[in-house]
Amino acid sequence: MKKILTVCALAGVTVIVTPPALAATSAGALPKGFLLYEKAAENRNAAPGWSVSQSKDAKFAVNPCQKASLAVAGRTAARTVSHIAVSDQRWEQVILYSTAKAARQALAAVRKALPVCPPFRTSQTAYKYSGAAVALGDEGLAVTGQLYQAGKAAVGGERAIVARRGNALVVYSRAAEWGAPDRGDFARQTKDARRMLAKICQVASCS
Repeated sequence: MKKILTVCALAGVTVIVTPPALAATSAGALPKGFLLYEKAAENRNAAPGWSVSQSKDAKFAVNPCQKASLAVAGRTAARTVSHIAVSDQRWEQVILYSTAKAARQALAAVRKALPVCPPFRTSQTAYKYSGAAVALGDEGLAVTGQLYQAGKAAVGGERAIVARRGNALVVYSRAAEWGAPDRGDFARQTKDARRMLAKICQVASCS
């Protein structure tokens, strides 16, 4: 996290002043309105289905095993914006960890869960997760959740981008009526992740 210090000399005394906005983030806080979709979610005239969670222990947005403990260890702050509609669900999540190592371990846990968690199955269908590395931040992961029927991709799935920069993880996910997986499915999530990564060092330790 970049710190800007103002040094003033008053009667021979050196005073170091930390700007209020940065002082608020030094303890690992996320400023109000920091997430990309937070203002839209809190707009009184917004479409129904929006919500904002300030819970530090909120469930990780990409969660193949649906475990509340996934990527929770070491968190210092988290915020989750979600929009839930009938056929389209979206999540934005920014999480700060105590150290870059803790954030790296959290992303590794998510990556490990993708092939390990058993797929959701019925007699005719299965829902499976997979992941691929992407060049975002210090490390990134593109996650595909897909419904299969008789071994072929059916309609329905999740496309998510998870990226780490320093001690922060950012997540942009969309569950919708996806068909067979395609690289273009990640366009919006990747764009949003890049926008957030461009400013995450305001609140994260990126050195």
